[in-house]
Amino acid sequence: MAIRPVRDARTLKTKAIHSLKAGITAFNGYHEDGRQTAVLLNLQHACEMLLKAALSQKREMVFDKKANRSLTFEACVRLCSEKFGLTGSQAGVMRVVDRLRDSEQHWIVTVEEGILYLNVRALVTAFDEYLRHVFEDDLASHIPPRVLPVSTRPPGDFDVLVDAEYTAINQLLGPGMRRRDEARARIRSLLAMEAVVTENVEVSEKDVDRVEKAIRANANIDVVFPRLRTIGMSTEGEGTTFTVKFSKKEGAPVRFIGGDDPEGAAAVREVDLQKKFHMSKTTLAKKVKLKPNKCHAMRWHLGLDEDRDCCHIFKFGKSEHYGFSDNATRRIQEELAVADMEKVWARYQRRYKD
Repeated sequence: MAIRPVRDARTLKTKAIHSLKAGITAFNGYHEDGRQTAVLLNLQHACEMLLKAALSQKREMVFDKKANRSLTFEACVRLCSEKFGLTGSQAGVMRVVDRLRDSEQHWIVTVEEGILYLNVRALVTAFDEYLRHVFEDDLASHIPPRVLPVSTRPPGDFDVLVDAEYTAINQLLGPGMRRRDEARARIRSLLAMEAVVTENVEVSEKDVDRVEKAIRANANIDVVFPRLRTIGMSTEGEGTTFTVKFSKKEGAPVRFIGGDDPEGAAAVREVDLQKKFHMSKTTLAKKVKLKPNKCHAMRWHLGLDEDRDCCHIFKFGKSEHYGFSDNATRRIQEELAVADMEKVWARYQRRYKD
C-alpha cells in the first residue's frame, strides 16, 4: 500500500506524474513539430518535482533561504543521493535529461532517435524505482502500460548507437556539406550523455568548439569522448515492460584537461571546479559532524587530500585553498560507520613519532 504523502509532497508528486505523462505522450505522438522540446522539458520537470516531493516527504528543507527560492535541480539530486536512497544510476539518467533539456530550452540540441528512446525509457525506469522507494507507489497505478514510451525500432546497443552518431557528425562536418549547425547540435547531445557517469557536466560552447575541432582532425571517438566508453547499459523485458538502466563500467582512466589545453582533443573537462569542490575544510567538518582537527585526522586516514575526486587545491597567487566534493563527505561518512574515530585520532597524533 502506498505511503500517504504529506501535503506539499502530495502536490509535488502529482505534478511529477502529470509531467511524466505529458512527456510520454509527446514522445509517442506522431507530430514532429516541437516533439523533442516537449519530451525533454516535461521529463526534466517530472524529475525535479519527484525529487522535491521526496525531500518534502522526508521533512527536508526544499527552499534555499539565502537565494529565497526553491532548491536547484542539482541540489535536489545531491540531497536525495546523500540522504534518501537515490542511486547513482537513477541520478545519472536524471542529470542527462536535465542537461539535454537545458540545451534544448536555451539553445539548440539534436538527439538521435535511438539515443532519445533509450534515455526516455531509462528515465521512466528510474522514476518508477524512486517512486517505489520513497512512496511505495508505482507508475502502473497511474499510467497504463500501453502508453509507456514505445518505438517501432528495436533498441540498439548503446556503444553502437554512439559510434553511429559520431560517424554522422563527422559526415555533417565534411567538405561541402554546409550542415555545421546540425553537427554541433548533435555534439551537444553526446556531451550531455556524460552526465550518466559524472556529476559536473555542463554543455558549453567552448566544449562544443573543442569537440568539433577534434572531429575535423579525424580524432578517434575514444579520445574525444572517453567518458562515453565508461557507460554501461542493461535492459530487461520487452514491449511495454521493457526497462533500461545506465551504469558506470570500468574503462581506461580519463584524463581531465583545462579549457586551454594545447592538444584540444579530449572533450572531458572540469567546467566549474568550484561547483564540484564546493566545501572548505570547515564546511566539510560541519557536514560530517566532526571537529576540524578530527576531520583533518579522518582526511589523513583516508588520504582524501590526495584523491582528485575528493579534493582540489585552488591557488590564488601565493595562497592555497582546499576545496572538497560530496565524494569526500560520502567517504568520511562511510568510514565513520565502521571505523573507531578515537583510534584514527591516536594514529594521526602519532604520525610523526612512529
